[in-house]
Amino acid sequence: MRKTILSLLALLCFSGVEAQSQTQSRKIQDINIRDPFILPVEKEGVYYMYASSSTQHEGKYYGGMVAYKSRDLENWEGPVRIFDVAHDNWITGGVWAPEVHKYKGKYYLFATMNTDITWKGGTCNGAKYTLRGTQIFWSKSPEGPFVAFEDKMPATPIDHMCLDGTLWVEDSRPYMIYCHEWVELLDGEMKLVELKKDLSATVGEHVRLFSASAAPWGTGSNIEQKNFVTDGCFLYRTKTGKLLMIWSSFGKDGYAVGIAESITGKVIGPWRQQTKPLYEKHGGHGMIFRDFEGRLCLVLHAPNSPSGKERAHIFEIEDLGETLRLKGEITKY
Repeated sequence: MRKTILSLLALLCFSGVEAQSQTQSRKIQDINIRDPFILPVEKEGVYYMYASSSTQHEGKYYGGMVAYKSRDLENWEGPVRIFDVAHDNWITGGVWAPEVHKYKGKYYLFATMNTDITWKGGTCNGAKYTLRGTQIFWSKSPEGPFVAFEDKMPATPIDHMCLDGTLWVEDSRPYMIYCHEWVELLDGEMKLVELKKDLSATVGEHVRLFSASAAPWGTGSNIEQKNFVTDGCFLYRTKTGKLLMIWSSFGKDGYAVGIAESITGKVIGPWRQQTKPLYEKHGGHGMIFRDFEGRLCLVLHAPNSPSGKERAHIFEIEDLGETLRLKGEITKY
C-alpha cells in the first residue's frame, strides 16, 4: 500500500512538472511568431495569441496550431496545442496565419492550408505552384479543439493559390475577405465571398476588390519582375463609420502595413488606397483588437526576415475617423 501511495505521489509530482513546463511563462519578445493574431476573451480576462505549429506522424508533417495566453500582453504562458489537421483533410500540410473569430457563440478558425503538392503542371510565373487555400474550422472554445466542416474543403477556390482569409460581418451577413496569391498572378488581388450563416460554405461569386499594385506606396517585392504582394487583410470600422482594411505588401523600407478605405462604407467597395502606410519598418501582417483597458491596438510581426527573428509587436493606434494613426508600442523590449 505504501509503495502504491509513493508511486501515486511520484506520478502527481511528474504530472505537475509536466503541466508547469507546458504553461511556462515567457516574455513576448522571447516568442518567435509570424502573422500573430490576438483574441481578447473578456469573461476570462485572458488574451489568446495563436501561432502555427506542425507535428510529425509516421514521417509526415501535418499542420496544426498552438495558443499562448496572457493577462497583460507582455507575459505569456504556453504554448498549448489546440489544433491538429485531421489526416483525412483535403490538405494536411502546414497551417499559416491562423485567425480565431467569435461568431454566434462559437469560435471559428480561419487557417491557410499549405502543402508541397504541385498543381497545374508544377510551376507558375517561375515559382512552384502548390495547393494553398483558406479553410474554416469551428469549436465551442477559444482553446479548441477545432474541427472541420463535413466536406473538409477550403472556402477559397481549389484551383487558385489563396491565403490569409479573414471574417467580416455586415448587415448580419458573414463574408470572407482573402488574398489571391501574387505567385499565381504576379499582381496579387484582394477578394471577397459571402459565407453561409454557419460559415460552413460559400454563397455566390468570388469578387475582386483591388490589386496590390493599386497602393501608391507599394514598390513590389521584386523590382525586375514587379511582383506585387497581397497579405494579411483585416477590416475595421472607425468611429465615424468609415470602413477600413489594413493589409500588407512591400514598400520602400520592406514589408509594410497599408490602409484601404471603402468609398461606400460597404465591404463590396469600391476600395481606394490611402497614400501612406500605417507601418513601414520591415514588418507586417497585422490585425486590430481592443485591450481590456479600452485601447485600440495593432499587432504585427517584425522584422519580416530573417527567419527565426520574427516577434509580435503590439502598438496603440488612434482612430481618427478617416484613418488610423500609429502611437507608441505597448509591449516592452
